[in-house]
Amino acid sequence: TMCQSEARRGPELRAAKWLYFPQLALRRRLGQLSCMSKPALKLRSWPLTVLYYLLPLGALRPLSRVGWRPMSRVALYKSVPTRLLSRAWGRLNQVELPHWLRRPVYSLYIWTFGVNMKEAAVEDLHHYRNLSEFFRRKLKPQARPVCGQHSVISPSDGKILNFGQVKNCEVEQVKGVTYSLESFLGPRIPAEDLPFPPATSCGSFRNQLVTREGNELYHCVIYLAPGDYHCFHSPTDWTVSHRRHFPGSLMSVNPGMARWIKELFCHNERVVLTGDWKHGFFSLTAVGATNVGSIRIYFDRDLHTNSPRYSKGSYNDFSFVTHMNKEGIPMRKGEHLGEFNLGSTIVLIFEAPKDFNFKLKAGQKIRFGEALGSL
Repeated sequence: TMCQSEARRGPELRAAKWLYFPQLALRRRLGQLSCMSKPALKLRSWPLTVLYYLLPLGALRPLSRVGWRPMSRVALYKSVPTRLLSRAWGRLNQVELPHWLRRPVYSLYIWTFGVNMKEAAVEDLHHYRNLSEFFRRKLKPQARPVCGQHSVISPSDGKILNFGQVKNCEVEQVKGVTYSLESFLGPRIPAEDLPFPPATSCGSFRNQLVTREGNELYHCVIYLAPGDYHCFHSPTDWTVSHRRHFPGSLMSVNPGMARWIKELFCHNERVVLTGDWKHGFFSLTAVGATNVGSIRIYFDRDLHTNSPRYSKGSYNDFSFVTHMNKEGIPMRKGEHLGEFNLGSTIVLIFEAPKDFNFKLKAGQKIRFGEALGSL
């Protein structure tokens, strides 16, 4: 019986002997890793972490016995150079396609993402010289009638991720996942740069935004899929007084990723336009995403997004209120405002009376010009 038990334990003993020397070597290597700088450590740990999650049956799990720990999936994703990839994708999009290749390439994209080319101002696929022109295609004038009965319309095509009243200075990016309003918009703009004074110089961030007694803050999040119309328009009649640009990551903003990464919209590059409408404070934020390093605002020629270098957590401000123009940039409901390359997210945060009602359902598809809400 003892011989039988030793025979059964034979493979285990051989495996233990085989693992003995690699474990010593791994301990030495891990000791060296602990002395490295954080960027170098991430670079060395990244390939092992990828293999850890890709290989079946926990093939690399024995490494945990010698002190190695894989990065979390979120940390692993955040370490992907999405800004560099987005700039490379942007360069690729600018390459002019041969005339004979345009129809098959664009037809594949149309089939993959369900693009309705009958709405495009130019239906002939040979007209678009490169992918960038195709992504930024314009619509026929009658394709998106602007709703005149409601005070706020959808600024773009897309999917409604979330909407409602802002509570406790937190906004939901998707159901159950929130982010700080102040982290998203940044510190309060100095009162002298605004066409209206803040309600109070102290108190909560919300109270600094709400300019009229009895009003509330509301929000709406619209996700633009790759197959959607990529231009965005003014959601109401308002005046844009200030632009704040946050350089940042360019992680994917699809709903699955928004559930996975807390404060995703605060990490990503974004352009915040703020001003006022007939009920007080109004803002529209264009959030960048992977392969969407380019955010363009038509009236803002000084804006340049997805720069190679930036300081983490930094932002830059630009005021449209000048000595020559004391009111800012007036925008009419439905007027062209800007565009993305590919698809991304629009976030509206605005002040309105308590009887403001959204005409929406979470998860519904919406098109530019359709009603978001009204009094």
